[in-house]
Amino acid sequence: MKFFHGWSLPLTIFLSWGIALFEYILMVPANRIGYGEEGYSAFQLKILQEIITISVFIVFASLVLKEKIKWNHAVSFILILAAVGFAFYDKSENAVH
Repeated sequence: MKFFHGWSLPLTIFLSWGIALFEYILMVPANRIGYGEEGYSAFQLKILQEIITISVFIVFASLVLKEKIKWNHAVSFILILAAVGFAFYDKSENAVH
């Protein structure tokens, strides 16, 4: 990666694991609240987690790595957003949300 150019491998690994640890520190309580208290299914929570991860990555890639978003990336993101909407759409009377 351009961003880590010139960094030692142990430092790069440490930074990467630090980012992942921070993400999981936030994700575990959010999943407990979403699954237990709010009634979302495990499928819905996983799909929601993916869109959040991709959104954060887009910001990171644009601002830190200085990469440009191409048209096919934008269309792909829109389709993923549509998938999230489809995952949460439920017309049945038993639907929680």
